[in-house]
Amino acid sequence: MFEAAELGRSISKHDYKEQEPILREKLLLTQFELQQANVPVYILLEGVNNKDKGDVINLLNQWFDTRGLEVNGFGAKTEAEASRPRFWRYWRNFPARGRIGLFFGSWYSGELIKRAIKKQKKAAFDTHMQRILALETTLARDGALILKFWLHSSQSTQKQRLKELKAAQKEGWKSSQADFQILTHYPRYIHAAERAIRLTDQAISPWYVIESEDNYYRDIAVVKHIIETAENHLATRPKADTKKSAQLQATKTFSEEDSKDATQKTHDEPITEPTILSQLQQPPSEEPNDNGKHLAKLQEKLTRLSWQAYHKGISFILVFEGWDAAGKGGAIRRIMQAVDARIARVISIAAPTDEEKAHHYLWRFWRHIPASGKHTIYDRSWYGRVLVERVEGFATENEWRRAYTEINNFEEQIIHHGSLLLKFWLHIDQEEQLKRFEARENIPYKQHKITAEDWRNRNHWQAYETAVNDMVVHTSTDYAPWTLIAANNKHYARIAVLEALCDQLESRLKETK
Repeated sequence: MFEAAELGRSISKHDYKEQEPILREKLLLTQFELQQANVPVYILLEGVNNKDKGDVINLLNQWFDTRGLEVNGFGAKTEAEASRPRFWRYWRNFPARGRIGLFFGSWYSGELIKRAIKKQKKAAFDTHMQRILALETTLARDGALILKFWLHSSQSTQKQRLKELKAAQKEGWKSSQADFQILTHYPRYIHAAERAIRLTDQAISPWYVIESEDNYYRDIAVVKHIIETAENHLATRPKADTKKSAQLQATKTFSEEDSKDATQKTHDEPITEPTILSQLQQPPSEEPNDNGKHLAKLQEKLTRLSWQAYHKGISFILVFEGWDAAGKGGAIRRIMQAVDARIARVISIAAPTDEEKAHHYLWRFWRHIPASGKHTIYDRSWYGRVLVERVEGFATENEWRRAYTEINNFEEQIIHHGSLLLKFWLHIDQEEQLKRFEARENIPYKQHKITAEDWRNRNHWQAYETAVNDMVVHTSTDYAPWTLIAANNKHYARIAVLEALCDQLESRLKETK
């Protein structure tokens, strides 16, 4: 693949100076068009020579309007980064809609080095390339423009560069270990890069191999590719996406007129066959005789297990979904009474902020993934995309359907890192929900829990039940299955949640012995 890139292409300084003002103006105008269209842009710079990448970064810093530009450089992982899933340090630095992110090194760099120095087998390398492909597909389908540049230099040039680095070190200059690893293992590094490009090159996230022997040629080629790819992206982008992209996760209190509009947007037809939820058997209505003792015993056990997990670097992530008034908050409180607040926190998902709306819908959840040993509980979660956004018409059918795969990929990375992920759906029937709604309205200290939107959502019960059924079918995987809790009796529901959590934690701890 790279043989053709070693042809010594170049342009003269005179030609460069002639093209520079034209391309510089065009690049700036392209940036403004992308900004107006709310397109997030990812520019990845990879290659053998870090100086080439640095020079291109400097050039783009000069030619772009820096107010819409973010430069991200990645070296050795920090302690916080190493204690989270592989992509976490990139997730949290993704550009917002309308902004450009420059990545000096990226989610490819570390894998290429590990493969070059024989610290990663081919199968593991290929698996990670598939994860990268899934990530880039997720971003591109959300409207992102992704450009990946391989800045190529010949082996003879790299040998000279290695000599320069060694000489500089003798004079006291510091060079990164990665520089020496890349240059020392050049053939294997190039072989790994060729394979990575073949496995991850696609129309929605293309690779461009740029010859870098001549700086003038390199700079002009990179800028031309950015302009051309951006123009094509803008020309083929659906018109509706520009206005809609920042509204996908909006939540609000609906009026009666809004409710009618939302109903018309709903893609779901009421289902007549039994659903997964309709087949759940509700427990007896009375409180268990030994409920208090059993609950206390489970909480004591959870306290012990959570600290053991902390000291072994095992995180647990809990996702709570369910009907309004199903008892999610009560179950979470019983967990947090047992788990030390220093090692656990609850993320309550409400209406997204402007900053969150400006990113991919998973971004606000990516940011809160706990470090190894810490625990996070999501009170509602990323499943809003396939539940409320689906039913209320905030997401198109294409968007919520592809979210199943995006969510499964996200959760697979959580599990791959070694975290424990438990997903609970708390189910109550319509009669029980009505009883709880009325109680909330009549009890002063509970009145804040009931809103007009809660009552409105009852009118969409069948549509939501269809969405929940599909959600469980498509996202209850072998590595992250759903646990469905019959919750008409809140006492039984809390016990069931604690038992499931303790059982899973205990099993994981036994595996680590």
